[in-house]
Amino acid sequence: MPTGHVFIATSLDGFIARLDGGLDWLQVANSAGEDHGYETFMEKMDGIVMGRATFDIALSFDPWPYNSPLFVLSKKLDPADIPTHLAGHVTVVRSVSQALALAQHKGWQRIYVDGGATITAFLAANAISDMVITRIPVLLGNGLPLFGPLSTDISLRHVETRSFPSGLVQSSYKVSHP
Repeated sequence: MPTGHVFIATSLDGFIARLDGGLDWLQVANSAGEDHGYETFMEKMDGIVMGRATFDIALSFDPWPYNSPLFVLSKKLDPADIPTHLAGHVTVVRSVSQALALAQHKGWQRIYVDGGATITAFLAANAISDMVITRIPVLLGNGLPLFGPLSTDISLRHVETRSFPSGLVQSSYKVSHP
């Protein structure tokens, strides 16, 4: 079965986006000219699974930022709503189990999992292997949290923490599965 892997940034107070989905506060990370390891991480991934809200935000990026095939986890998105320029590159899936089964069928070993609700769903399904979480030195006060409610505690093993001159702090964790 493929394994899920997380690489994501949060504000210091744990938000991944503003309430309206805005990401303008990430400019600190993008403007410093530092290598935070994202490209190296992505080179190891066979594909991406992201939630509908994250996909909607990604659609506003020009150019399209992903070279890997992508599954959008959504119960409501109609496959016909995928923009024509992404046809054949983006597939709609309805559940974590469907995403994992389809990824396995396609021969994927490692999946980049993106979006707070999607990460939480993959964690609940014991489908996340490790997480890289970069904290941006900004307090938003409110926004969309990285993690949603879980039915049980999930233990993590700290692997390493790196700091960058821009003030970003990046921690890596292995997920301990029961």
